[in-house]
Amino acid sequence: MSKDLQRSYAPLRHPILKVPYLTFELLTALVRVPYWALISIPRGWRPRKSWGWARTMVVQVVRHLDIVQAKVGDFKAPPNYLALVPGTGYHGVWVDPVPQDRVLGKVAMWASVAGVKPVRLPGYWIHQPGTVAPEAPLLPGEKIVYALHGGAYTRFSAHPDETTSEAARAMIEYVECVHRTFAIEYRLSSTTPFAIAHPFPTALIDALTGYHYLVSTLRIPPASIVIMGDSAGGNLALALVRYLVEHPVPNLPPPGALLLLSPWVDLGTSHETPNSSLTTCAASDFLIPPVGPPARPTSTFLHWSIRAFSGPLGLGAAETNTYISPASRHLDNVSFAGFPRTFISAGGAEIFLDSIRTLNERMSRDLGEGVRYLEAADSVHDFLLIPKLQEPQRGETLAAIAEWVAEA
Repeated sequence: MSKDLQRSYAPLRHPILKVPYLTFELLTALVRVPYWALISIPRGWRPRKSWGWARTMVVQVVRHLDIVQAKVGDFKAPPNYLALVPGTGYHGVWVDPVPQDRVLGKVAMWASVAGVKPVRLPGYWIHQPGTVAPEAPLLPGEKIVYALHGGAYTRFSAHPDETTSEAARAMIEYVECVHRTFAIEYRLSSTTPFAIAHPFPTALIDALTGYHYLVSTLRIPPASIVIMGDSAGGNLALALVRYLVEHPVPNLPPPGALLLLSPWVDLGTSHETPNSSLTTCAASDFLIPPVGPPARPTSTFLHWSIRAFSGPLGLGAAETNTYISPASRHLDNVSFAGFPRTFISAGGAEIFLDSIRTLNERMSRDLGEGVRYLEAADSVHDFLLIPKLQEPQRGETLAAIAEWVAEA
């Protein structure tokens, strides 16, 4: 990783370079896209033979957009923690910061090093029309999904108009006892060449703010809460539950269940080995790996995100901190004792597959049958966020999640 980390992220971010480059990309797309369409026709030339033409094309286009974005930075600024963005079909609320005396132990020490304090944050409810008001008391047998979005801790938003909300909407559609979901707009990390801001444990403290709101303000029983996280949100969900388990706080116990969708669980280098999924799935995932064969691109974005998130703790924290990389092979005896029942979903064609398998092995060792693992064949990273093109695996996984939630 060290060599790639020296490469510049977003070197064409300045308008004088960004505009000509994006113009070039638009013009060359007139040739590039038809070429992709042509070579995607033979089934044997697709990354996975089971894929249809449309899925192959979408993965190729998204991969290329990631390469472009790594050169120019974000195409547009997403909603952030500074403002509550109104709209239709959802309900936004301001959430008061978790009390400072609820931030304890090592997390309090790391927060002091990083200069992080709890702040007021926007939160967004998505609810099934005609069932229950967003902040109303629970219905009999109802479960609340607390959703933490992905984006490598540096991209996207909790806002319901973002692609990241697809997983929350799917919970309402597929899980009979889920009528509403809540998401907190946690602060995103950043580092040079942009402003240095919000390193670890900022997102963890913000996730704690959202959980405190559900349990202490709305009086929702923790046993009725399912904490769900996809990608980096899965990493954050694990960190939040670990904090609640390791730092018992009066009237703030762990949730009843934990749902992890393609969780990013090793931000270090321990799974960067020959023939790992970072290499074998490099051509079949829309997410570009941080390492790979010489002929394939690697992701300066992931490297930049890891640096931004690690902050003053340094890259060593990505190798040895259980809150940051719970599946790191550089860590021994990582305990998951006291964690709630957990469902782990992974795509069989995603670059993080090996690290997710490591997480499953470790959690199953401590929780036994309290862990359910489902690997969707030939599916990409975070495939539950991509309706239609990821069928039948997406529907089968959501049906399994619905059955698992109902078992509680």
